[in-house]
Amino acid sequence: MTQHSDIVRLKHMLGYAKEAISIARGGTSHELQKNRMLQLSLLHLVELVGEAAARISKQTRERHPEINWKEIVGMRNKIIHDYVVTDLEILWGTVKKDLPVLASALEKIISESQS
Repeated sequence: MTQHSDIVRLKHMLGYAKEAISIARGGTSHELQKNRMLQLSLLHLVELVGEAAARISKQTRERHPEINWKEIVGMRNKIIHDYVVTDLEILWGTVKKDLPVLASALEKIISESQS
């Protein structure tokens, strides 16, 4: 995989993360429990972040150990393969706490790669 492809995938991860953050902005975990469309939107976006992360080359992953690649891909796998038992509190925490940190790290990586 080329560095260019990794940058594209990092940008995809960033875009999906920002979209999930935006959708959840101002909401509450209680609203998530009651709003099926919100659940599906956030699940899908987190899944897409994980899918893009799974396609990042080993070299890029090793250059950026500040990103917990295994956890991101693991979350994607959990959503896909254990779809019947989705813990919405974990999803909410991921979107509200983890994705903003990830987005910040991705912005830095992308910015440095374009310098």
